[in-house]
Parts: sequence; structure tokens; C-alpha cells
Amino acid sequence: MEERPAGSLKPHLDKLTLGVTRILETSPGVAEVTFVEKEPAERHAIISWEQKNSCILPEDLKNFYLMTDGFQMTWSVKTDDTPMPLGSMVINSISKLCRLGGSSMYALPNAPCLADLEDDTDEEGNEDKPEKPHFDSRSLIFELDPCNGNGKVCLVYKHAKPVVSPDTEIWFLDRALYWHFLTKTFTAYYRLLITHLGLPQWQYAFTSYGVSPQAKQWFNMYKPITINTALLSEEADSFVNKLDPNKCLEMLPQKLSEAFHKLVVEVSLIGNIRGSITPA
Repeated sequence: MEERPAGSLKPHLDKLTLGVTRILETSPGVAEVTFVEKEPAERHAIISWEQKNSCILPEDLKNFYLMTDGFQMTWSVKTDDTPMPLGSMVINSISKLCRLGGSSMYALPNAPCLADLEDDTDEEGNEDKPEKPHFDSRSLIFELDPCNGNGKVCLVYKHAKPVVSPDTEIWFLDRALYWHFLTKTFTAYYRLLITHLGLPQWQYAFTSYGVSPQAKQWFNMYKPITINTALLSEEADSFVNKLDPNKCLEMLPQKLSEAFHKLVVEVSLIGNIRGSITPA
């Protein structure tokens, strides 16, 4: 594993990163773009993972690991001449593609586990939405990206009984342990990851409550090069000045005239009132 500036990487990097390194390097304020080069995963390591977890990796993710055993790109912005880490794009290596849920969090009898949090009541009346993953034996869940502690992006096998289906989906588990659907395939998720530039909390743009106010500021400075979701387009509009300066200037003389006329009327009324109460 080796860290190098993005400019010194091999020619295939542009294909792997969809050319986003050049976009970042030419963006204002971006100080460092660093990519961690990784060797391809050994085929026997992938087979061993599949045997250990009793499931088959989706073909697109398997091909990704055969090209690079994980992915890590970070970039910083310069504040007061000091680089501050901002963007982070991570895909766990095959050895860190670990399962979530099921096992107890503590090595004690009757200790709680994630499966104890299962609650199916929120699925009632949501037939039009994808069925959420389960921490119990109904689903197999593996961590793709730890999201810098802001949640977890997970590879989900939703049909583990009676046999594991090869069909998978990518879901986001937020810090409150609520599930949010992202994409049907790993390839689609990888494009989202790259085109959102690894901005902080970008996964929350696909939740009902959106990103934090601080993250919105970074979104406005470094707009994700992606198709906006309805949530993002609404949030973007809230930062746009919708006043038309030309129309405001056209209305200004009329408003001044109305205000002056109102003032004259008020002065006349005051004069009439004073005149009526003046003693003869």
C-alpha cells in the first residue's frame, strides 16, 4: 500500500476514478488530493470470503476487487494556509468486508445484539418502498464504508432464508440505526460515491432529513457532479436569491411615489385635525 499525490498515479487511475481527480485538483481551495494505491485482491481471498460467509459476491463487486483490493481517496482544503481534511471516498478491502448484526456486542450471556432492535412496524403501509434490511437471520449485511463515523454503507443480501440469494442492494445505516436505500447495484453506488466527491455526510442527502447545515455549506462550495435528488434540488433552491434586480428597480419609482402620496395625505389630515381644534 502506498500513498502518492494523484498526479503521479498510473494511467488507469482516470478510468477508476472517472476523472474526478482532475476536477478536484482544479477546484478552488483544494490543497491535496491523495489516492492510496492497492494491489488487486487474490482470487483465493475472494473465494475464501464467500465460503466463510456462505454467499456469493455480486459480479460487479467481485470484478472491482480483482482490479483493486478496496479504494481510498482523500482531499483537503486550505484554511489559513493549513490543509484541512474534507473529502473521503472509501471502499473496504475484502478482508474488512465484515458482517454486521447477529452476534452479541459483548461476550456475556443474554447480552444485547443488533437483532434485538428489530421492529417491523415501520414497514406497514409502505408497499411502494423497498423492504428494509434486517439485523436478524433474514438478511446478511456487510460493511462497505464506515463513513468516518457518520453511519455505514452496507452490502445487503435481503433473502438469506432458506438459501442466500445472489441479489444484493446497497443501503445506508445512519447513526440512529435507521435504514435508507441507496442503489440496486455496487456499480451504481460507486458512481454515487465518486460523483459526490466524498463530501462529508453526502449519504444523508438520500434520507428524509438531509445533510447538516455545516455539510450544506460544503455542498454549495463543491457541488456534487451528479443528478440531483428531489431533496438536493429543494435544498439548492433555498440558497438562491429569487429576487429579480431589474423588476425591483422598475418597481422602485412606483413604490416611492405611493409612499410620498401617502405621506402627503397623512400631513394634510394632521393639518385639518389641528385646525379643527384651534380655539377661535
